[in-house]
Amino acid sequence: MNQQERQLIDYQTYSADRRIWVTFRKEGIHKYPAALEDPMLNTRDERDVSFLGYPHRHIFHFRVSISVFHNDRDIEFIQFKRWLESLYNGQGSILKLDYKSCEMIADELYLHIAGKYPGRTVDIEVSEDGENGCIINYKQAMTTTLGVINV
Repeated sequence: MNQQERQLIDYQTYSADRRIWVTFRKEGIHKYPAALEDPMLNTRDERDVSFLGYPHRHIFHFRVSISVFHNDRDIEFIQFKRWLESLYNGQGSILKLDYKSCEMIADELYLHIAGKYPGRTVDIEVSEDGENGCIINYKQAMTTTLGVINV
């Protein structure tokens, strides 16, 4: 390897997008009230999903990645996972699954992550029973005198 190749590798290593990720699951009950009345949902044929209008149980699967700035436990992932799980634990939980969509659950979770770990890129996946769900990428934002700029 020549010096130029080594410099390129060093630059790529230095500028790499570094993230950690954790997974966890939470039981929840939710519903989609519009499914009872909306003719696009309550179709009365093989596409009918009106049953979603009633409370039903899921195991919500979460996968959360967050950018880190160095390789030596910038965010320790076991602690990060335990903190995320604690947001949904018990009667005094900060976050509740309630009747939210996967996307609403992700947005609400992101607000808490961004409050504790500002200025980082975060990806949140939320699925119902590991089958269907959402992936939302919250890009790192920089604050300037002109306002907030996504990078």
